Amino acid sequence: MNPFIDVNPFEPELIAKRKRAKLLCQQLNALRADQTKARKPLYQQLFGQVSSAYIEPNFFCDYGSNIFLGEKFYANHNCVILDCAEVTIGDQVMFGPGVQIYATTHPLDPAERATGKEFCAAVTIDDDCWIGGGAIILAGVTIGKGSVIGAGSVVTKDIPAGVVAAGNPCRIIKDITRD
Repeated sequence: MNPFIDVNPFEPELIAKRKRAKLLCQQLNALRADQTKARKPLYQQLFGQVSSAYIEPNFFCDYGSNIFLGEKFYANHNCVILDCAEVTIGDQVMFGPGVQIYATTHPLDPAERATGKEFCAAVTIDDDCWIGGGAIILAGVTIGKGSVIGAGSVVTKDIPAGVVAAGNPCRIIKDITRD
């Protein structure tokens, strides 16, 4: 089954939603470090779901409304989430600086790509994951509960629960044990 859906990003409704998200991201990124209480209402306006989260500036997303954050989410500086499809992030997930999630891609054929068409597929990061700095997670990927993605990795395929994975392309390095 192909997880990708076709999207025309030039539809007026989608343009308006992206503009709204950009304005909310600008407000969020402009807050001083001591304005922690001012973040929550902006998170609630921007995201499809959020309870307890802290996102360091600068943060950028396409729509925001397709991002669903679990409890105690933390993203370090310069996080980018391109959310033309749902991006679901579980409880107690931590992102290092510069983590990027791309729930979108474009056609390989140049003529088709020139139309502006996008393909989108959901991204899921289960509970208790740690995504290392500079990691990139591509459309359609699921990362299993408790896994760790090494800094600088490019995650092109699903990663199971309870492993350390790293590299470009990202691959399993070892199982996580409590030893």
